[in-house]
Amino acid sequence: MGHSLESMVIRHTFRLPFPTGPVGNGGVAARQFDAALMSVGFKLSADLLERLSGLSEGTVVDTAVDTLRTVREMVGDHVQHNVYFIDFPANVPDTCDFWAQCIIEALADEASRESTLEQLSSGVVDLLTLPSYGNYPHTYREMLAAQDELIAAAGDRMTVLHTGDPLADEITALYLALAGSTTPLGDDDLEDLRALAAHCVHGPQPEAIPIRENRALVNQARLGVGADLLVDTVTDVLRLACALSDGDVTLQEPTRFKNLSRPVRRALLAGLDGVVAAAPAKLADVHAHREPFKRLGERLHPHEYPRWPHAAQVFAVARGEQQARSLDSRAEELFGMHDVTGAAELLRAAPGKLFRSLDRLLRMCLTQDEREAVVAVAEQVADRVSGRVLLSVREHLHNRPEETGERRVFVNRLGRAWVTSDERQPVLPDERKRLISALDAEIRRRLPAPEHLLIDPDVLDVALPLSGKATASGLGVLPRGSLSPVDGELLRFFVYWKQTDRSTDYDLSALMLNADYSTRCWLSYTALTEVEGEHSGDITDAPDGASEFINLRLGAVRGTFIVPQVNIFAGEGFEEVEESFFGFMLRETAQQGRPFEPRTVRLKSELRGPGKVALPLAFLRGDDGRWRAKWLHLHLTGNPAANRVEGNRVSVATLLRGIVEREYLTVRYLVDLMTGGTTTVTLWDGSSLPDGPVTYLGLERPEGLHPDSRILTPENLRDLIPA
Repeated sequence: MGHSLESMVIRHTFRLPFPTGPVGNGGVAARQFDAALMSVGFKLSADLLERLSGLSEGTVVDTAVDTLRTVREMVGDHVQHNVYFIDFPANVPDTCDFWAQCIIEALADEASRESTLEQLSSGVVDLLTLPSYGNYPHTYREMLAAQDELIAAAGDRMTVLHTGDPLADEITALYLALAGSTTPLGDDDLEDLRALAAHCVHGPQPEAIPIRENRALVNQARLGVGADLLVDTVTDVLRLACALSDGDVTLQEPTRFKNLSRPVRRALLAGLDGVVAAAPAKLADVHAHREPFKRLGERLHPHEYPRWPHAAQVFAVARGEQQARSLDSRAEELFGMHDVTGAAELLRAAPGKLFRSLDRLLRMCLTQDEREAVVAVAEQVADRVSGRVLLSVREHLHNRPEETGERRVFVNRLGRAWVTSDERQPVLPDERKRLISALDAEIRRRLPAPEHLLIDPDVLDVALPLSGKATASGLGVLPRGSLSPVDGELLRFFVYWKQTDRSTDYDLSALMLNADYSTRCWLSYTALTEVEGEHSGDITDAPDGASEFINLRLGAVRGTFIVPQVNIFAGEGFEEVEESFFGFMLRETAQQGRPFEPRTVRLKSELRGPGKVALPLAFLRGDDGRWRAKWLHLHLTGNPAANRVEGNRVSVATLLRGIVEREYLTVRYLVDLMTGGTTTVTLWDGSSLPDGPVTYLGLERPEGLHPDSRILTPENLRDLIPA
């Protein structure tokens, strides 16, 4: 998706920057604009429709063209979604019958007959060698002609676009929100911040930039105009160097540093020199990234700049020519001596490190006095720990097993997941309860105390966005661990991919599991039909883009869990293809419609990440019989090629169990902390809204809220995380 400023605002805020243009009679064009939006599941708010009607027709038309392009991309309607079986979901054949028909057609084809006969004599036929397998047998237009029109239903998604401020004001507000975020941003948001930082470099700046990778992108923009850099650690300078080389500012992946101009080299060396001159102890930070610092030194040539001797020390430490004892090494020495209280006292100077080490410290305690000392230090420094770390430790302690040997799920920042047995010693209940109580009190102290809290109940089970890395970008996407309601008779998954250079085959599958996580059945290219639904057919090459669908009748599903997955069978990975995304639609049986109908789309999520198997989310049937989505955002390593749902059933079930049984901190937790004292709380049922200003928490912003209201939806829910 492009990075035009207008589209960026719409994607992040669902606000349309109010266009500048002459006044006029744009009422007809505005209504046509609204109707076109409704065809893809969006609409103008009443206020926005009225205000656009007062502009000239040309201004409205120009705004409509750009906006429609943006929202169609948001929902996945900017590409043509064809299906192999033209009548899908009707008339999908039995798998074996279909394969037999492909063989019959191959035998009738002179070019493939000999090869097919040879394979048949061996007893095994490669489907990919059959001419009629894997490629669309009809055009997109022919498929559309064979499908009935969609009948409108009350349950169709209708996302409201609200009136925004002028573009310049909207861009400034978005820049300040992203740059000043208290939680890490996802990769796509970081790219948006990079563009916004360059655009807004001469305008207002955030009061604080707590996330270091955000600071690197802001510094990149500042360096470009000769402004002072915002650096107070040597690692800030390293991140900036990575940004200048289009590398990874999170420092998780190695960056190949580019040749840097003399002015840039001078700026980086001056930044390093200033940090070390002000606080020589910060040389110790070099140890955490010695190799990148050594490579950076080869580009900066510090020996050519004797006026910055402290900068040269950074690279001397990286090369091992100068000692700089780090806090981590001193702490490890105390751990090695089993001096638990000494380690806790040392880490008092770095409260964030102390809190990240709490579990280890408490496991090492041999006496009650040691446990008392560790907990006391944690209580005393809690007010100096970031809100994100407090919440992460709170969630960790809540889920900490009291016995060894239980399952432990690991998910790294890229979404790669694995499970292992938890062999750690338990943290005793008394200390856990005391720490949890202290964390709750500190988090409550930092939260606002709104006079009137208006809540859409569906938002209460959304997991707190403690990191943008735990959420894919897209429409309707929620953080890992969130639960959201699923209402509709038909659930339809879709995947779209377009290869860059090599023939690429992605396979959409859906695994149905029982309550004990055992396999019930599945739908895939090897099982085209089941009681539950149908697969649209296997596409094995995507030079012009390809789509696959799975249609499920929720009332017919046997089992408790539905786990859609995208397997890479061959070709380019999720990071290599030109484009790839996954999503699902909900509709009623009587609606009919094409395989892809934009206004029934509830989720469209970009497919990016490591590994060969993507698990975006799962669906759980509750005790009340209702289905809910559980957000996963996971990737499995998989095999180098030929990944199939049959081959990863056990690992998928194990991971799903770990995520489902883990209790995530949700919006409900923060609401419970906020609602003490004089706060009025109203659970909104979708009817009338209060007259005065409120703090609104919901999945979508309703029309008619008082203009002075504070509005928190998934798009800006990170603002709820205290600093």
